[in-house]
Amino acid sequence: MTTGDGAFWDDLVEDLKDPDFLRAYVVESVRIATIDNVVNALDEARAAAGLSKAALARAIGANPDAIRRLFTNGSVNPTLSTVAEIAAALGMRLTLEPLPDSDRQQITEPLVSGEHGDTAALANHLQALRQTKRRPAAA
Repeated sequence: MTTGDGAFWDDLVEDLKDPDFLRAYVVESVRIATIDNVVNALDEARAAAGLSKAALARAIGANPDAIRRLFTNGSVNPTLSTVAEIAAALGMRLTLEPLPDSDRQQITEPLVSGEHGDTAALANHLQALRQTKRRPAAA
């Protein structure tokens, strides 16, 4: 995948040479992808358990509208507490796992050092990471 030839991508590649911008962009890219992956996994587990969004909300004492928005709105930022409560109601728990070496090179090392030798490759990697989108909500 390539980021393209547009001015946006040229500017992004250039902006990623700034350590503060690089760190902020990497963090935001990881945040978006992580939240999307977690919310997608929870919604799949909810659907597999045969629970409606309203029933899940009742199980954790949450507002049904908030749970509906969590699974249908593409720009949510749930608290870790909410995610843990939903996971528990679905018979799951949260765990952390190490990043693959390729992600460590593209994410961890630039965060720590504030630089990346190939900002075009970094832009491509982060764009691919950001392509993980919220799936349509399960019924």
